[in-house]
Amino acid sequence: MFTTVFLAALATGLLIELWLIQRHQRHITSHRDQVPKAFTDKVSLQEHQKAADYSCAKLSLGRIELVFGVLVLLAWTLGGGINLLDSLWMDSPWGSVITGIGLILTFSLVNRVIDLPFGIYRTFVLEERFGFNRTTPKRFMLDLLLQTVIGLVLGVPLLWAVLWLMEGAGKYWWFAAWLVWVAFMLTVTWLYPTVIAPLFNKFTPLEEGSLKARIDSLLDRCGFTSKGIFVMDGSKRSGHGNAYFTGFGRSKRIVFFDTLIESLEDQETEAVLAHELGHFKKRHALKHLVIAMAFTLVGLWLLGWLSTQPWFYQGLGVENTSNALALLLFMISVPVFTQFMQPAGNWLSRRHEFEADDFAHKNTGAEHLITALVKLYKENASTLTPDPFYSAYHDSHPPAPVRITHLSSKIDT
Repeated sequence: MFTTVFLAALATGLLIELWLIQRHQRHITSHRDQVPKAFTDKVSLQEHQKAADYSCAKLSLGRIELVFGVLVLLAWTLGGGINLLDSLWMDSPWGSVITGIGLILTFSLVNRVIDLPFGIYRTFVLEERFGFNRTTPKRFMLDLLLQTVIGLVLGVPLLWAVLWLMEGAGKYWWFAAWLVWVAFMLTVTWLYPTVIAPLFNKFTPLEEGSLKARIDSLLDRCGFTSKGIFVMDGSKRSGHGNAYFTGFGRSKRIVFFDTLIESLEDQETEAVLAHELGHFKKRHALKHLVIAMAFTLVGLWLLGWLSTQPWFYQGLGVENTSNALALLLFMISVPVFTQFMQPAGNWLSRRHEFEADDFAHKNTGAEHLITALVKLYKENASTLTPDPFYSAYHDSHPPAPVRITHLSSKIDT
């Protein structure tokens, strides 16, 4: 019965995704030759067509990845892939916890190798074709190696703790594991700005000048303190621009991509930062963290129950039962069922984006944020004509026309 339910959810999700991709591509293509009215004086037809072609190219690749990912998932589960891995580790001389870590790490490594061709194609073919790629094969491989090492350094202790608790912490191991996960997430968030991120990029304090003065004034008005304002050398990998906050407590940092600094005027950069400050002042990150903590707690409780049910293993093509197998099967099967919750999460995220835009309007004026967003849409080749259904299902930010219209309505109020 569980096999049937799993396959039904997988097929339903796949068909919905393929339908949405088809709608999105058709909608973008049908509007390719005309710039939306709200952008006619800001975006050229050539820029609009580049964004349309870029979006459609990503969707075509995404469709292939989607179908391939479903086939790989079926191969791992009902095709016997995990069962084979389990049999290879079964005769290990180490204890169940170490063996379980080996099983999960082997699965993760094989998956990374399987996904590698898509990452290479996306970076060196798709992104290169549209002028965004600035990385080299050497840097790409070094990044991959560094990500793997960091994943092992951070992931292995967490895996060990969870499997050890599953084995020896009794009936309520899942609650103890949740506490460990919360501590882990907070620690990584605290370490990321000063320890992890500098391993990949160079962060330079923002130079004194008119922009720095504007930002300092904005921070004073908003009552925001941080460990500093930094410019990140994002241009060594990509032409895309962004800005973000990172860390929490006294370790908070404000980070601008160098590509963003280069493309925006000082007032526009200030407006983008005001938007990010809006997220902080409205406690959006904290709200998302609380939601994630609640879902993780429910998930671990569910895992605690499923790990004792033979049908859970058998329904996913696995003969034996173990804590590591339960954890692995749970991690790869839960997204099949939770994918239908995406629109609800995006709805909440969009509300937060509007709230942050309103905050930026009150502190820097909507005009500068509008011009900044239009420039970023152009620089990142973001489509101005998304399909409404696809956008509602996938996009955490409001579509460009909706967001610009919302901000424009604030100018005279």
